[in-house]
Amino acid sequence: MLNTAFTEKFGIQHPIALGGMGSIYSIELVTAVSEAGGLGALGCHRLTPEDVNAAVKLIRKQTEKPFALNFLVFDIIEESYQTALHEKPAVISFAWPRPEQDIKMYIERAKNMGCLVTFMAGGVPEATAAAEAGADLIIAQGAEGGGHVGWMGSLVLTPMIVDAVAPLPVLTAGGIADGRGLAAALSLGAQGALLGTRFLASKQSPLHSNYKDAILLGNGHDTTLTEIPDIAQGIVWPGAMSRAKRNSFIERWAGQEWKLRQRQKEAHEILLKARKTGDIENGNLSMGQDAGLINDIADAGEIVQRISVEAETIMNRRVQDFVS
Repeated sequence: MLNTAFTEKFGIQHPIALGGMGSIYSIELVTAVSEAGGLGALGCHRLTPEDVNAAVKLIRKQTEKPFALNFLVFDIIEESYQTALHEKPAVISFAWPRPEQDIKMYIERAKNMGCLVTFMAGGVPEATAAAEAGADLIIAQGAEGGGHVGWMGSLVLTPMIVDAVAPLPVLTAGGIADGRGLAAALSLGAQGALLGTRFLASKQSPLHSNYKDAILLGNGHDTTLTEIPDIAQGIVWPGAMSRAKRNSFIERWAGQEWKLRQRQKEAHEILLKARKTGDIENGNLSMGQDAGLINDIADAGEIVQRISVEAETIMNRRVQDFVS
């Protein structure tokens, strides 16, 4: 079994975390990851206080293991955050503040309630700011990942953040879908990995089967960094674009963003309808480049255990291969 500073500090068995993706809501996915020994997470930035309360109750009915509640700082609903703090989850995770926002205030409130705090950063300045504000762990968000990501690849970003925030533990996020990726993250100095796309293609994922099939058919080259889905949804994301599968919707509006802004409501309706019906050509299919590594729709708990075993096997074998 892989024991790291992440597993020890957070009371879990495997150095694997579920990304707190606000675009999906699945109690089953959160609990499956936690029950398997990873750290499950629920994205809360679209949830009302009542939603947060109900979700936590459902999670705790299905697992006694640690889990995280994730908030986007730039879009945080204060009442929902207060409810989350009242529930005292093992972990509160944060990402994407606006430059003028005081992350220390949010972090201190969580720590005062006894929660461990993680912070996702796309660069060293954000990582060091979060570390100085009291975060317990930093997540290095590489540009290979799906959804909103930083601008640097995880191969370079991870060791930069590891060095910058030492001795705080760091997780690598972006482009990791199997044991090779986890082993690479550990070799870069990270204490584990956070996965998103791999868990989107799981049995517990609530996504339409067409979306999951699109991940299986993806090759990584068919994703792109774009602001088109955000424009269509009327969202202004702070300093980031989103990685998604290149499809007819994105191709239609590429280079025509000014027109898209004029037809935002119409475009948003198209995205909403596509999500419900499984129309992969007109939907927002967030996925990372690691889609090219995913070949099955597996149980989320099996994914956690499989990746951990693969990584341990790889590291044991490679050490023997290279060290005499």
